[in-house]
Amino acid sequence: MRASQRARGEDVGLVDALLSADERRRSSGVRFDELRAEQKQLGKLIPKAAGEEKAELLKRAGELSAAVKAADAERDEAEAEAQRLLLQLGNLVHPEVPVGGEDDFTVRETHGAPRDFAAEGFEPKDHLELGQALGAIDVERGAKVSGSRFYYLTGVGALLELALVNAAIAQATEAGFIPMLTPALVKPRAMEGTGFLGQAAENVYHLEKDDYYLVGTSEVPLAGYHMDEIVEADSLPLRYAGFSPCFRREAGSYGKDTRGIFRVHQFDKVEMFSYVAPEDSEAEHRRLLEWEKQWLTGLELPFRVIDVATGDLGASASRKFDCEAWIPTQGKYRELTSASNCNEFQARRLSIRMRRDKKVRPLATLNGTLCAVPRTIVALLENHQQADGSVRVPQVLRPYLGGREVLEPVSR
Repeated sequence: MRASQRARGEDVGLVDALLSADERRRSSGVRFDELRAEQKQLGKLIPKAAGEEKAELLKRAGELSAAVKAADAERDEAEAEAQRLLLQLGNLVHPEVPVGGEDDFTVRETHGAPRDFAAEGFEPKDHLELGQALGAIDVERGAKVSGSRFYYLTGVGALLELALVNAAIAQATEAGFIPMLTPALVKPRAMEGTGFLGQAAENVYHLEKDDYYLVGTSEVPLAGYHMDEIVEADSLPLRYAGFSPCFRREAGSYGKDTRGIFRVHQFDKVEMFSYVAPEDSEAEHRRLLEWEKQWLTGLELPFRVIDVATGDLGASASRKFDCEAWIPTQGKYRELTSASNCNEFQARRLSIRMRRDKKVRPLATLNGTLCAVPRTIVALLENHQQADGSVRVPQVLRPYLGGREVLEPVSR
């Protein structure tokens, strides 16, 4: 665990503080049990005693009562401290994860090649210019109504979102996922249990008056769905595909991706979520990645898969694969989907267990983005644009767009 914390760039001393608190919890628990046992024994002797002996026993009983209360309080305090420190620890990092920060990932594979627009004889436009010409994106009125990093999807833009969501849910359903429409507001325990109130807390919206959190991903309500439950092992894997609005404060991103809809405060997303036996988690992680690759291949986007470095994992993931699509006007790959193996990290915190052969233990949870709508629209518009300002529709989306093969500008 010390090595894992060091690789994440997190406080290694937290491990020793936790061990110390846990030792205090154990020793205070032993002390409490010893005092309670003596108190019970004394309770049996007092009725049989008389005179000075009884007086001495009663005096000792009073002392024991105070000592038991003190030991109980110390045990509770030590347990609370140990739990507080435990919740600050990230998941144990997988040994094959590259060590380092955001830029220290390794590329696992690359699919497709970026278009050579120069060879085609025109300069590519960015997604905002294309979206405005199509009557699909309105960021000016989004800012007027809600502020920066908000937007409207209008006309064919709204239809494109609905097409993406329906196509993504259709793929997930065919793969055996149960479609879910999830709550956007959750209680603190669900947010904390999934690991989003640690280092990610600055990007979470909190409604203080009601003590609810707005979710940044349907991973949170999907993980909380089986909170405090015991799942029979023979019912695993359980796979859900959640569709929800997502809200992110984007703290610390000042000046980044300020144009258009790539980095926004509110967006819709289709998320895959799996509950599996711990020994099956790595195989399930690879399956989630394959479903994401299938999706991006169907959208005819050039993309690469990276193994995210330790410092960029987030608290709950032991390993994370990102699929990054090529964005022509940025001249680089940008994240579209993530697939994370959380092992037993979330299940332990949310008390989600599996029963096998009459034995009960935590199971494993995993999550994978299938379609984060705005970023997918960015990639689609830029990669499939044509010289006349129109945008070609990939075959997989055409049935969900009334058979449209091309999105045409509303004005030239």
